[in-house]
Amino acid sequence: MQNPLIRRRVHPAPLMAGFALLCSGLHVGVAEARAPSDGDDATQAGHHRPVRKSRARAHAVPPGGHQAAEAAPARADGVTAARPLNGQAQAGAGPVGEEHLTVVGSPMNILHEDIGLSRMPQDVMHTAQTVNVVPRMLMEQQNVKSLEEALRNVPGITASVGEGEGGMSGDQFLIRGFQAQNDIYEDGLRDFGVYSRDSFDYDHVSVIKGPSSEVFGNGTTGGAINMVTKMPHLGDSYGGQVSGGSAAYYRGTLDVNRQVGESTAIRIVGMGNENDEVGRDAVYSHRWGIAPSIAFGLGQPTTLTLEYFHQTDNRIPDYGVPLLTKPGTSVARPATAFGLNRRNWYGTQYDQDATNVDMLTAHLKHEMNSNVSFFDDLRGGMYERYYSASQPGCNATCNAAYFTDPSMAMVNRRGHLGGPEPYRQNDWSVQNVFSAIAKFNTGALRHQVIAGWDVAHVYDRRINYAFNYNGQNGTRQDLTSLVDPTHDVPGLLLGGQGQYSYDLVNIGGVGRALYKTGSATDVGAFFSDQVWFTPKVSARAGFRWDHWDSHYAANEGMVGAGVSYGQDQDTYNPTVNLMYTPDDNTMLYFNWAKSTTPLGLYVTNSSEPLKASTEGFKPESSSLYEVGAKYNAFRGRMGFTVSAFRLEKGNALQTDPSTGNVTASSDRQRNQGFELSASGEIVKNWNVIATYAYYDATTVASQTAANVGKRIQYAPKNSATFWTTYTAGANTPWNVTFGGGLTWRQGVWLDAANTARAPSTAEWDAMISHSFLKHWKVQMNGYNLANRLNYSNLFSDRVTPSTGRAFLFALSATY
Repeated sequence: MQNPLIRRRVHPAPLMAGFALLCSGLHVGVAEARAPSDGDDATQAGHHRPVRKSRARAHAVPPGGHQAAEAAPARADGVTAARPLNGQAQAGAGPVGEEHLTVVGSPMNILHEDIGLSRMPQDVMHTAQTVNVVPRMLMEQQNVKSLEEALRNVPGITASVGEGEGGMSGDQFLIRGFQAQNDIYEDGLRDFGVYSRDSFDYDHVSVIKGPSSEVFGNGTTGGAINMVTKMPHLGDSYGGQVSGGSAAYYRGTLDVNRQVGESTAIRIVGMGNENDEVGRDAVYSHRWGIAPSIAFGLGQPTTLTLEYFHQTDNRIPDYGVPLLTKPGTSVARPATAFGLNRRNWYGTQYDQDATNVDMLTAHLKHEMNSNVSFFDDLRGGMYERYYSASQPGCNATCNAAYFTDPSMAMVNRRGHLGGPEPYRQNDWSVQNVFSAIAKFNTGALRHQVIAGWDVAHVYDRRINYAFNYNGQNGTRQDLTSLVDPTHDVPGLLLGGQGQYSYDLVNIGGVGRALYKTGSATDVGAFFSDQVWFTPKVSARAGFRWDHWDSHYAANEGMVGAGVSYGQDQDTYNPTVNLMYTPDDNTMLYFNWAKSTTPLGLYVTNSSEPLKASTEGFKPESSSLYEVGAKYNAFRGRMGFTVSAFRLEKGNALQTDPSTGNVTASSDRQRNQGFELSASGEIVKNWNVIATYAYYDATTVASQTAANVGKRIQYAPKNSATFWTTYTAGANTPWNVTFGGGLTWRQGVWLDAANTARAPSTAEWDAMISHSFLKHWKVQMNGYNLANRLNYSNLFSDRVTPSTGRAFLFALSATY
């Protein structure tokens, strides 16, 4: 039986890259006329050499789009771009008709980056919280292709896929050991979709560590991830890239910006990508995306930016390899640690993760005067998904057989709950955030007040499908060899809509439901005031109130009239910051913040949390205590940060991986530690970005007495990242840039009882590139050069082997 639901392997013609390079050559004559000389190129000049410009061109943006390196203008969405602290572009007196600008700082110094939302208008330097940034230059040097790849540069982030019926997949991250699957934002608005995000439209990525509900709303126990997208800018720029490499990898990208009129610009960013996975059988991803945008009123008091985003992805989900416990030991480890082939994939012919994402966003900014600004950000999103995945489960019989007669070890592909069962998901969401910033004085005190409201609604509708074996027993185990798995299962049938309803997965408190619907509405209001008692000492206090109203229903199939549950809760989340800035290059701070996570917050990317037994559960609550320091050195070329924190989480909820049941554990968890970072340009043409994090993550109280004192799952004790590049012969025909780095994460526990463990991860990467003909560049990247067996996505009883040794070649042009 050929089921019409299954989408077969398709090729979305990623060789649109040829078109990308063709477009990059359009208007070359115009671009050449406007392009700065080699000596004026801020990137090649090291970002701290004097730049001489005529007054007539004082407002022009170099075609490469490096406007932030010069006068740090406002972004098109109204957010003020990051500014060098002791190295702002300084205009000096000079001959008539000329303007002298001293450009300092480094694009690799993360302290200069903006966080990317109006509610946090300061740059990283002046934000009283640990913030990690993956800058655009770093993503280009590493040839980053997804959000997950970008976040490998941030310590304390691990990837995970949820357990229980309904399976999540997509981008599911943990920050400091705590779930952050609903804490992903794009330009300050929540991205509700469940999909694997390509990075083609990213300018940079910010990770705000620790509870931040006062800014973002409910959630953010470990922190929030904010992607800052590529927006239109004044001036013209044209770019494109073609890439190819290991595992049938092909990719093309396009980035065209065109100024239309005095204050209007359009920008189109596109991507086509197809690749298999090095070191994994049958796993692939084929995707394409486009993000056109237009901005009106650039450089004017009122700016409106409209952006449309679309991404289509057709991939094979990978639930990894099971864990095994060697006889005579008590800790389970990946089967690959005991000789299992790392390439083994345990799916069937029905496994598929096909997504279509469409988002339309409007950013409006109005500057009433130099002291009052208004912002309104509106987004509507539609998310379509078909998902079917196999979860390999190795029970005690399978485990024992592997260590005696491996050929007899059989895994059950239908895993937990006999699923997850296939489903089609159709979601939509809308969010509007209005905020205002006012600066004023009351006597000798200076104030910056930020206030506004946030309204969001998200809706999730799922149609569930059932497996069946030749029209007989669809609930039986689907076994395959642990050592030599087969992917084609002739007797396994996938029913159409409403077919084999008696074989739908039976969820406790719900039953065998054909349709499942979830929805939630959040209405929030926020207010904060930062007061400068002296030019060097300030304090900020703020709070946010949210009213959370969520519903869940399941009906038809074998549940009869069905079930329906709902809850509404009010949450309050305050924050207090104390800041001391003795000079423009130094800030010392203290931060106290709270966050709450109501049950049912993850409407689109989790299984059914609301049941008769869970209605009325109190939200999880978290508190953060943090002290830190940030310092700009060498005229803004280097930035250093250090912070120590204590994060406490109470009323922790637990999801049983075998049943999907949610219970209130009343557990209290604590993660305390410190983080360090250094980023920027050490000497001319030598850039570095390095981070380190130490976490003491412990369960301090639990109804399960044996878990007290155990480490929190997924939280590494030590983790670090390092990346450095050096350009030899800059501004010469024989220039070459080479570099590399390490991503390291200590081993982590996979369960609260600390009986299952994933080993440490250590990946060495490298790159080399050469620029030629002024606008062209060729680059080669090598990943996991040691071909080490690392693990990316982590589960409670499975792990997914990471990409093996891979090489990627790229040719790009920028005008």
